[in-house]
Amino acid sequence: MAFWNLDPGVEHLNHGSFGATPIPVLEAQQRLRDEMEWNPVRFMLETYQPALERARARLADFLGADRAGLVFLNNATEGVNAVLRSLEERLEPGDEILITNHGYNACANAARVSAARRGASLGVVKIPLPIESPDQVFDAITARVSEQTRLLIVDHIASPTAVVFPVERLVRHLEPEVRILIDGAHAPGMVDVDLDRLGASYAVGNCHKWMCAAKGAGYLYAREDTRDGLTSAIVGHGYNDGWPGSGSHFHAQFDWVGTDDPTAWFTVPDAIDAMATTDSEGWPGVRRANHELMLGARDILLEALDMEAPVAPSMIGSMATLPLPDPDVPADNIFDPLMAELRERWSIEVPVFSWPEPSHRMIRISAQRYNTLDQYERLAQALMTELG
Repeated sequence: MAFWNLDPGVEHLNHGSFGATPIPVLEAQQRLRDEMEWNPVRFMLETYQPALERARARLADFLGADRAGLVFLNNATEGVNAVLRSLEERLEPGDEILITNHGYNACANAARVSAARRGASLGVVKIPLPIESPDQVFDAITARVSEQTRLLIVDHIASPTAVVFPVERLVRHLEPEVRILIDGAHAPGMVDVDLDRLGASYAVGNCHKWMCAAKGAGYLYAREDTRDGLTSAIVGHGYNDGWPGSGSHFHAQFDWVGTDDPTAWFTVPDAIDAMATTDSEGWPGVRRANHELMLGARDILLEALDMEAPVAPSMIGSMATLPLPDPDVPADNIFDPLMAELRERWSIEVPVFSWPEPSHRMIRISAQRYNTLDQYERLAQALMTELG
């Protein structure tokens, strides 16, 4: 635990929701904050842009991305909103924005609002759970795409169900006729990401989750031919290249949208370096170790609950979502009451929620370098006790 500032009295099995930042990264961020407050004017006018460019270069290398198409944001949701707002003027009545039922609620809300503003429709691809194979996901989405579909928003790794979607195959099949926005909130740090090779029109992601950067570090990536006309959802100085001195008009839209604490962005390189030290093989080892730990953790729960795996091992990364017995629980709250019971009686942090179709209680577990199999054994014991 010396590497993490986590409460040792709690079993932290929910890294996927908000991440956890290693102590070396927090210390680097505090040094930057001290520098910023020592002379705020000098920091914002002289330190800001060079520090931003250094962080952008490291993140671009990590993501396999052309840095000219990469900008920092506070989170992936902000990036989704930027893309949707930028595309609104191109939507016409009868056009469609397409999402899936495995998507993140905030992004679905943003798509719904943009479609309504222009008289377009919001389509939802219903992908069942359990899922037999990636083919089932691919077939369901491609069968639903029509001549009216202007944008497909699809998760790289679905937030509620933790399913790894076949995004590369979808991009190859649908782009450029249908623009694709990849919601990669969970992807960087969990799976290997190469945005240039992926080739989607747009991709967003979070650095605070599996990369373990400080909260408030996300990104938006746009393919070269989609950058014109793509602007921040917040209109700031960069709209007319007023300030700061960014390297391009595209960067200027996002590099400064108002005074904020930029230190989460600037310490992304520290997070990349810090996490690489947690495995002798660096980041490939981190991703592999977390995946193997998750497979072992999932097996423990499947055996305890006497259930079959809802998806193949190749369709999960460092998270897994499993159905729980006794599905008849009120679904009027985001979180199931069992979640509070596990926290208060067992000191276990893990999300429990309702899946609408077919109606079921679900639990999602995460695996990060601070977790061990013993913690999932304890979760299994707690579930068997609470569920009878």
